[in-house]
Amino acid sequence: MIVAMVVLVTGATDGLGRALAASLARSGATVLVHGRSEERLAATLAEVPGARAYRADLASLAEVRGLAADVLEREPRLDVLVSNAGIGATVPGGGARMESADGHELRFAVNYLAGYLLSRELVPLLARSAPARIVHVASAGQAPIDFGDVMLERAYSGVQAYCQSKLAQIMLAFDQAEALTGRAVTATALHPATYMPTKIVPAPISTLEEGVRATQRLVDDPALAGVTGRYFDGLREAHADPQAYDATARARLRELSERLTGA
Repeated sequence: MIVAMVVLVTGATDGLGRALAASLARSGATVLVHGRSEERLAATLAEVPGARAYRADLASLAEVRGLAADVLEREPRLDVLVSNAGIGATVPGGGARMESADGHELRFAVNYLAGYLLSRELVPLLARSAPARIVHVASAGQAPIDFGDVMLERAYSGVQAYCQSKLAQIMLAFDQAEALTGRAVTATALHPATYMPTKIVPAPISTLEEGVRATQRLVDDPALAGVTGRYFDGLREAHADPQAYDATARARLRELSERLTGA
């Protein structure tokens, strides 16, 4: 019997996540759609056949843990985690510094820490379902992390906050690729497309279809089985910011993440 691939997509009620969830469902996958609004989850379920909904606010680490616990309780298998949920440089907040429920800079918390904790909690299920994949939806917009002011309390910039959170995602993918060696779970990151038409983009350049194609390729392309620890720009393998390849910087980020999340 052929078992449908089970894919969890965070941030699946809008933009790239919603389009990806629909595309995966059309290809035969069972999609677990995550969102923070019950109303948007209901609307997404109506568009994604056979999907199952999971609600959580990723600005709260307690809710991230709750999301992981719900998935572990309800799902016997998980083939792919797509860590897609994120917020932009100016939406929400209009460029003002904001904090998460746990007191962390909001973009670092939602774009990076939530995905760090969720993927860490779900690794046992992914490993039991292996071969499995973790896909981090990052960005070509990357900025080195200033470990002396990660939360940008001294000098805040929404662009810096966004770009360092996206680089952190890539660093996480590289770290996970090493940590999961031998467990048949791969980890990759990508910039799906440039300025897709989503609520955080004022002037779109690329189409959602381009972003879906690039992301879904990392989810289910047989040619990428076993490919891990790589960063892609669209359909092409690319080089991330040099800090992503700095083992010392990745170790500092890992230690910080463990401390902030209590993982």
